[in-house]
Amino acid sequence: MNRRLPAWRRHLAVRLLRHGGIVAYPTEAVYGLGCDPWNQAAVQAILRLKSRPWQKGLILIAASFEQLSPFILPPPADILTRILPTWPGPVTWLLPAAPGVPRWLRGNHATLAVRVTAHPVAAELCRAFGAPLVSTSANPADLPPARSLLKLRKYFAEFAENPLIVPGPLGGLERPTPIHDPYRNQRLR
Repeated sequence: MNRRLPAWRRHLAVRLLRHGGIVAYPTEAVYGLGCDPWNQAAVQAILRLKSRPWQKGLILIAASFEQLSPFILPPPADILTRILPTWPGPVTWLLPAAPGVPRWLRGNHATLAVRVTAHPVAAELCRAFGAPLVSTSANPADLPPARSLLKLRKYFAEFAENPLIVPGPLGGLERPTPIHDPYRNQRLR
């Protein structure tokens, strides 16, 4: 999958993200909702759209490991040797959150779920934005994640905070990306 966004759509999405907006975009398995992780109002808008409690925490996706450095503590070498071979790729890891990472991102956890995505559209958004994005499945709580543009539009048509849709093909996974805790050597999802 080597699809690029038209420049006008990329610029529109980045401008919206910088002004506290929400974008919906394809990921490895489902459509995701994203925003600037440092913008509390934008994160809260996503949580309202989904009826998701902030205590659960959220995932950040990035185009590179370096984009994640303001959000996580540097992992020790033995942990990095397990994580880096999976990135870019469809694996999310729980890593200790850096001091100052807001609770609206990490929830009631000392860790943060992070992924360096290989999805070309999602990675391009992160590169163009110059930072990671919040990435949570595009669905209201208790409903299946959107796997089509039709389902995405149905879920969010009546909301004033309607996300900008960045179209593109999904990455081919049947289920949302697995989440691993490298410190406990556990798969959580």
